Amino acid sequence: MRLLILLFAALTLSLQAQTPAPAAPKWSKLKAATPAGFTLKTVLVEAHPEHNVELSVYVPDAAGTWPCILDIHGGGWQKRQIDSDQPMMERLAQRGFVTALVSYRLAQEAKYPAALYDCKAAIRCLKAHAAELKLDPNRIGVMGGSAGGHLSGLVGMTTGEKEFDGPGPFPEQTTDIKACIVMAATQDLVAANKEKTNENAVLFFGGTYQEKPAVFAEASPITHVRPGVPPMIFIEGEKDTLKIGRAETMEKLKALNIETALHTLKFAPHPFWMSDPWCAEVVEIADAFFKKHL
Repeated sequence: MRLLILLFAALTLSLQAQTPAPAAPKWSKLKAATPAGFTLKTVLVEAHPEHNVELSVYVPDAAGTWPCILDIHGGGWQKRQIDSDQPMMERLAQRGFVTALVSYRLAQEAKYPAALYDCKAAIRCLKAHAAELKLDPNRIGVMGGSAGGHLSGLVGMTTGEKEFDGPGPFPEQTTDIKACIVMAATQDLVAANKEKTNENAVLFFGGTYQEKPAVFAEASPITHVRPGVPPMIFIEGEKDTLKIGRAETMEKLKALNIETALHTLKFAPHPFWMSDPWCAEVVEIADAFFKKHL
């Protein structure tokens, strides 16, 4: 009997070894297409000599008022990738949201904190145009991936800190948000740049960590975790690199009893939200999270 058991176990292991592992889906960039029942509107946030900051907003044609999600695109703070994030935001619009994407100033156009100020100005602009855009100004969340994930986390964690609002338009409006999603983004720029030089960060901040340590600390979302910040969840790809400061940021949020969670997508590379099946998975996660908090 023991011999039979051993033979059966050996056969099972042999069959398992011969069964190929599931193949990872191929990354293929999705294309934008405004869904039926929505109008894509362009709203000027603020004109700058180097770039006009604008919002691309998916507005339902039907009468009503909806919560709003603002997307902050990635691209290493150097590439404008609005079109790459549009498919995700189109799908979320169909879930019952007004969705918007902001074209902030890039590193080669203006140094930090210009991009943060542009994102904050975009939130104020959305609130100022709430009636036209059919959104509830008291129910706005933000999300973003990569460099956009950094800015999304920074917008979320500086909610209520007026010194980070910037000198932009619509000063009568607040930049407060209700919830935040960070995808595949470092949250501690000090730890990420102390021992090595990241050329994207040098261009964005106008110097190395050694030259501008206070700026790198100020621009790190983890620096601003405190009571009263909105819930923030993280979405990461299984095949992406470690995002420095994410785990520590979650620990700080949990210690304050602020909702946080990590969703790791199987086989997902960077940037997973631009391709299926991962875009579909992100939409499911974001839909549930924002409907809970907005």
